[in-house]
Amino acid sequence: MEAADINDDVVHPEVRAHITNLVSALGGYSVDDDGSYKLGDEALDVLRDLKKWIRFYDEKTNRMDVARCLAEANLVGGDLLQILTLWPQSETDSKYKARIALACFEVMVPLTWPIEKERAEMTINHHRHMPVLQLSQLGYKRAIINFDAIPILNTAVRVALPSMAMPIGERTPRDLAIIKLILFFLRNVAMIAPPQGVKYEGDETQVSRSATIDAFSYQDIFLTLLTLASNMGEDFRTEDVVVMEIIFHLVKRVDPSSLFVSEKQLNKAKGQELASEMRKEAAMLKSYNKTTTTRHSRFGTMIWVKRTDGKMVTVSGQEALLDAKTRERKMDSSKTFRPPRRARRPEMEPKDLGPPVTLDERARQQLRSFVQDFLDSGFNPLFLHVRQSIDREALHVLNQHKSQFFYLVAWFLEAERMRRKAKREESKSTSAAGEEVNSFNLVAAVLQQEMFASMNRALDRSYSDKDWQLLTSVMRCYTQIFLTVQEMSESPNEEDQEIAENTLSRLFYEETTHDLIANIARTYKDQGFEYLDAATELVHTFLRILEGYSKQNVDLQVRSRKRARRKKKAAKAAAAAATRASGEEAEDVGVPQENDADDSGDDEQHAERVTQERRFEFGKFAIRFAPQGVVDTFVAFTKYYRDLNDAQLKRAHRYFYRVAFKQELDVMLFRLDIINLFYNMVKGPEPLDKSSPMFKEWEELSKQIIRKCVKKLQERPALFTELLFSKIGSTTHFLEHGYEKPVTTTTPRPGAELEFKRATERDEQIGIAVSVLIDKQQTEHLQWLKDQLTSAMSERQAWENVDKTMATTTEVVADGEAAEESSTKSAPPHITIRPDTEARRTAMFKNPHLRLLMRLVGMERLTPTIDETPDSTWILPGSHTAEAIQDTIDLINKAEFSPPTFEDGGAAEDQLRRKSAAASRRTRAAYDDDDEEIRGFLGDDDDDDEGGIGEDFLFAPGGPTARKSDARPQKKRQRRRRREAGSGDEEDEGVSDEVLAARARKRREKELEKMRKIKSEMYVHASDDETDDERDREFFEREKKRQEAKDSTFDSMLGTLGLSVLSQAIDGGKSAWEAVLDDEDGGDGSEGEGGRSAKRRKKQVASDSEKEEEKEEEQEEDSDEELPTKQAKRKISKKKAAAPSKRPTRTRAATKKKAIVELSNGDEDEEEEDEEEDAMDVDSANEGTATKDVPLPSSPGEGLGRRINKMVVDDNDEDEDDQPVVAARQRPRARGGFVIDSSDEE
Repeated sequence: MEAADINDDVVHPEVRAHITNLVSALGGYSVDDDGSYKLGDEALDVLRDLKKWIRFYDEKTNRMDVARCLAEANLVGGDLLQILTLWPQSETDSKYKARIALACFEVMVPLTWPIEKERAEMTINHHRHMPVLQLSQLGYKRAIINFDAIPILNTAVRVALPSMAMPIGERTPRDLAIIKLILFFLRNVAMIAPPQGVKYEGDETQVSRSATIDAFSYQDIFLTLLTLASNMGEDFRTEDVVVMEIIFHLVKRVDPSSLFVSEKQLNKAKGQELASEMRKEAAMLKSYNKTTTTRHSRFGTMIWVKRTDGKMVTVSGQEALLDAKTRERKMDSSKTFRPPRRARRPEMEPKDLGPPVTLDERARQQLRSFVQDFLDSGFNPLFLHVRQSIDREALHVLNQHKSQFFYLVAWFLEAERMRRKAKREESKSTSAAGEEVNSFNLVAAVLQQEMFASMNRALDRSYSDKDWQLLTSVMRCYTQIFLTVQEMSESPNEEDQEIAENTLSRLFYEETTHDLIANIARTYKDQGFEYLDAATELVHTFLRILEGYSKQNVDLQVRSRKRARRKKKAAKAAAAAATRASGEEAEDVGVPQENDADDSGDDEQHAERVTQERRFEFGKFAIRFAPQGVVDTFVAFTKYYRDLNDAQLKRAHRYFYRVAFKQELDVMLFRLDIINLFYNMVKGPEPLDKSSPMFKEWEELSKQIIRKCVKKLQERPALFTELLFSKIGSTTHFLEHGYEKPVTTTTPRPGAELEFKRATERDEQIGIAVSVLIDKQQTEHLQWLKDQLTSAMSERQAWENVDKTMATTTEVVADGEAAEESSTKSAPPHITIRPDTEARRTAMFKNPHLRLLMRLVGMERLTPTIDETPDSTWILPGSHTAEAIQDTIDLINKAEFSPPTFEDGGAAEDQLRRKSAAASRRTRAAYDDDDEEIRGFLGDDDDDDEGGIGEDFLFAPGGPTARKSDARPQKKRQRRRRREAGSGDEEDEGVSDEVLAARARKRREKELEKMRKIKSEMYVHASDDETDDERDREFFEREKKRQEAKDSTFDSMLGTLGLSVLSQAIDGGKSAWEAVLDDEDGGDGSEGEGGRSAKRRKKQVASDSEKEEEKEEEQEEDSDEELPTKQAKRKISKKKAAAPSKRPTRTRAATKKKAIVELSNGDEDEEEEDEEEDAMDVDSANEGTATKDVPLPSSPGEGLGRRINKMVVDDNDEDEDDQPVVAARQRPRARGGFVIDSSDEE
């Protein structure tokens, strides 16, 4: 009675009454016959009514009352399965029984449908019915797969077989519904499993995975699935995801490696697994026995422990008596940490995977046979069609189908690799048929570029949406594809190797995939062990394969993506073609590039991804997997070391080894919890099994890392503090190098400077700039500029009015005072242009078209372009009057409402171009006051009046040069006229210091000019010591000819003077040279006919002598230029040596002339000395009269001719006794140590 009351409380009585009546009217067991089931008179209508009750009551009202009543009435096992036995396989023509069977499956499908309700949407009714219905579904499955009278699953296929046999073009919607109904029924049977947290009272082996696989194999359901999968896309289309779902529930959580091993190998593996588990249990019990109670524990134990700070702590329990470590651990275990309460996190483990599955031998063999047949015939068609359905987001594709698809792809790829491995172990040589079956073409559908694109899209979307179940499946799929392609590259088949090469290049081509994998590993947080295992496996496989591939392909290219502002399309095709990718700048193109397309600060709205290929460097890429987040992910994975297998332990070990030794970032592992984990894995209370092959490797790794940590602590004492915290980039750099990482900052660049292609008037330029802003839909900038100009015009007009008023009211003062006031009259102040918004400020800095218009209307910046920042101030100078500003506003309004048109029909933007770099430099040079800095840099500083010439010169005089000398050629000598009387020393005495300083400055500038023209090599090369006999011979021949010419000149001069001089020399025992000089000094000064004729003869001889000397000097200079440097020096030294060391005694007249000459040269001694030094340089040149240093005469004839010239000058001076002799201001000519003056200078 109490049970009835409870049932009445759970289900509405009227609903229960209706359902009970319908079940009773369906049929029952016959009492008269052999006890077989008999249908009621209206069994078909009753089945239809039951279906309506389920659909319109339970589903519409979101209740489970009807399902609960049907479960309690045992409709499936007591009625529906019995009705299906009435349709034996031999009766294929009975349409009525076929319709009855179809109606039975229409009722069983919703009853076996998986119960999945969101916890937030569940009502109290759901909480009442769900546990009961889940157990009822287990009963349905047990009854269906273990029904002995008739194969129920095969009967379901018989119902859908007529519809399947029809061509796809002839099937009606009813046929498609029947096929899907039967597939859903098979899916439900495969999917039903014991729920977690609900205890099943029956035999679980009857509903296990092994029993399900056995039923599917026995009732030929596997053949049906293979038929549907192999014909997917041709005869079946919308059934793809349902077939995939059935296969998924059959193979999920089954280890593929266990399918393709022999029974003996499987038993051996199971034995090893059992021994490993027993060792783990023994180690756990051993550690537990240390602290467990003994038979003496009833006496109890309490001890006092004295801590280092002197405090006493009470510890209870006998385990505290063992050792100090145990006591400390006992004290630590008594400390409880109560973290803050958090909301309950959803279940992170995949709901549809469940625990790992172990199959019996019969089910293993059956599933192995099905997997092999599916890989050979159905893998490519099914998964290719499913991927296409997912990509086009078909209506029949649900969210869980995506994760199932990637999970199955990974599972079957691993199964294919295991099958190939088993085949290689069985036989080294295979037949041709075996090669065809084992070819990688069987899984080619998931190794295409479209598949990679789908994986990348799913990886990115699931990571962004935090769909961890889908992300886990995608990571598993990625890992298996990498392993499959790697195995293809190791295949002896060259075609497979080539395909693997292309596949790896496509997989590694997208840099976004690299970044995403690194982000996944770095952002792990409580997503569950399954997610953690998939992430670490993907990182390990990805890094290992990418490292090997990058070593084989040194020139590996990847496509990276960067943020760049969108380039707007040009009006013309030529301009559109000229637009380039980010970073490129184009001249003479109206389409603006990066900075030009700035849209007033709305960069985020107009930003897009642009791609660029670059060379891949694995060393830089691997650093992305070294941050603390990735390290923490592997540390969290390693904490499960007691439950990890050897492959998983190896995976974690390789990562830590890579970080610590390959990348030399061991600082990332120097954290207390990581060091403690490594220590516990080797020598802790629960270490790794020493018989494990990975124990030695972990022991060595832990030893090396702890050793490096101790060494680093000695080098960097700051690490003692950093041991407690995670490491960031700056901390890592400091601990590695001992200093902070330098931070470099970049300053933003202003918008590009634009110019007009054609020289136009100002009104046309303003019209073009306004039209560009209008075309770019930036009229808000134009309106703001007009408002600024209007405000400035008003302000300037007010200032002008005030100024005029003050001028009229001021008292008229004296002319001088008025002039003074007008000169001190203040100029109008400048007007500051202020942006109204932050976007406007950015546009003033980055928008080149707005900046161009601002410059056209007269606005200026207070800072130069090179120092401009977004906060730089723009002004309107005071030179602009109110009338000029109003004219500018009128021009803008005119251009705004009457935009200009162009001859070629182009846009206004086509009339602009970017200023070239050279033009920008010229503009900066014109406006920047850098002359003083440039002169100082070159050493040409006029302010430095002291110090030698060239002390601060940039380059050493005569520095090395590789080009020809740019010195001007030697000009023809010009005679300087003698200075008039009265222009001698009296003038110099009255010269002021300023004039003298100006003269000194001019001389210094002259010397700097000469220093700039020095182009000699300054150094003696080894080639100077080389001799050339032919060149020396020619040189001496030329010298001989010159000497003969000089001797002939001397002889002619002697003939002109007469033999009296020679006779006088012979009689007095003097040389001819001394005789001539004595004759000059010994004159009596009388003037007669003979004297005047003698003077004319002297003038003529001197004139002829000068002409000869000039010609000889030119020849000599030519010869000197041909000589090498060392020989020229040698020649000069010879000429100097040939000069007479003893000068003849002069008379009073000669002494007088000498004093005059010295007096005339007193002001220019410094200049004369400098020019004599420059005369030694064969390449030196002078803009004025540059004097070459001519060697001393080698014969008396040459000196005599010069002395005769001097004598003529002296005679003329003696004739003019009435005028004082004044020295000439010009620099005298010096030859052979004598001062030579010409009579032509008179």
